[in-house]
Amino acid sequence: MSFRKVKTVQKKVVVLVDDRDGSVAEQTISFAFKGVSYEIDLSNENAEEFERVISPWISAARRVGGRLNSRRVGQSAAPESKSSQVRRWAREKGISLSERGRIPTAIIEQFEKETR
Repeated sequence: MSFRKVKTVQKKVVVLVDDRDGSVAEQTISFAFKGVSYEIDLSNENAEEFERVISPWISAARRVGGRLNSRRVGQSAAPESKSSQVRRWAREKGISLSERGRIPTAIIEQFEKETR
C-alpha cells in the first residue's frame, strides 16, 4: 500500500457586508460627526445615496482637516498603521483581505497572538 502526499490549500475570503441593508458592500466610507469618526461599509447604491444626502451639508461646511494629496518635501512618512501591519501580515500568511474596510476580529487576534 502506498500513500501519496496531498497538499491542501486553505484560502480565506473576507466579504464586506453593507452595514445598512446586509447586501455585499463594495466600499467603505469614513466620516466624522460631533468629534467622533465613523466608518460604514456600503454597496455602491447605498454609497451614492449617502453622498447624495450629505452633499448639501458638505458644500455648506468649512473643511478643517483631512488628508493631503502629497507629502511635503522633507516630511517623514507616518508610521505604518496597525491595519496596514495586519493586512501585510495576512498577505504573507496567504490570508485574503480586502484592501479597505474592517478587518475581522479573529484575524486581528491571530495577528496579535503571532506577533507578540
